[in-house]
Amino acid sequence: MTQQTPAERCVILGTGSQLPARRVSNAELAETVDTSDDWITERTGIKFRYLAGPDETTSTLAIGAARAALDAAGLQGSDVDLIVLATATPDHTFPATATKVQAAIGMVGGIAFDVAAVCSGFLYALSVADSMLRTGMARRALVIGAETFSRILDWEDRGTCVLFGDGAGAVVLGLETSAEGDTAPRGILATQLHSDGRHHDLLYVDGGPSTTGTVGKVRMRGREVFRHAVVNLAEVMEQVMKPLGLTSADIDWVVPHQANARILDATARKLGLPPEKVVITVDQHANTSAASVPLALDTAVRDGRIRRGDLMVLEAMGGGLTWGAAVIRY
Repeated sequence: MTQQTPAERCVILGTGSQLPARRVSNAELAETVDTSDDWITERTGIKFRYLAGPDETTSTLAIGAARAALDAAGLQGSDVDLIVLATATPDHTFPATATKVQAAIGMVGGIAFDVAAVCSGFLYALSVADSMLRTGMARRALVIGAETFSRILDWEDRGTCVLFGDGAGAVVLGLETSAEGDTAPRGILATQLHSDGRHHDLLYVDGGPSTTGTVGKVRMRGREVFRHAVVNLAEVMEQVMKPLGLTSADIDWVVPHQANARILDATARKLGLPPEKVVITVDQHANTSAASVPLALDTAVRDGRIRRGDLMVLEAMGGGLTWGAAVIRY
């Protein structure tokens, strides 16, 4: 677990997101997949998802989200010297998709790289960027989660293909020194990350450059993933709050990974959180993997729910298994 010193913290200067042009309803999906609106809604809470078109890629979505976040922060690409991009669906095996964003926004020099932790990727990227800024390796950072999961779905497997969508979300981070005596300073207060490779086969892609030489498709054992998600997410949220002397009653907002409405409900009940404190966008966006948390965050910031000074917990779990949480005062 990492905690920042009271004097200097990484604060969120702006948020942004980007969705593909095509919005697909459950009814439209049912025209080509053996499923129905009732079946999807009852099991997942999902009503819509956005699917990338031929001219839309992980990098184009990431670039759109990055520009929106920079605009919100009142900055330009040249003001940023670090990009950490979380994705499981990069444009290419290499170079990093982050370098495409770097070139597109006019960031010359600095550092740009990808991280892979699937649905937890944004939390991992956030923690990495937080550490790098606080150790002086950069001044401002773009942290991005971007995915085109539709490229790796088996459209004949209704247990997985109905769950995912494409999109990107981003935040701009910068260092801010707290005023002396400030009892509620803004910024990232703590992060907590975990992984457990023993559960690799619960959620994975059955391909890769060094194994099959192909991209592969998503495979998931849904019941087992559900069980791990509820337990792990509740535990990691308590772990990240406890050293700060916080309980769920102190939190204004939980911004969770948007995997499944049933997981969100079960986790909230386990922590005793009222539903109105949980930001839910899974019904509109489906599961966008690493893009899920920053996409939900940007949605809640732009519609006015999350305001300056609000205390929030971000959390996610993904294949690997990986999971994590962060406490942030916006």
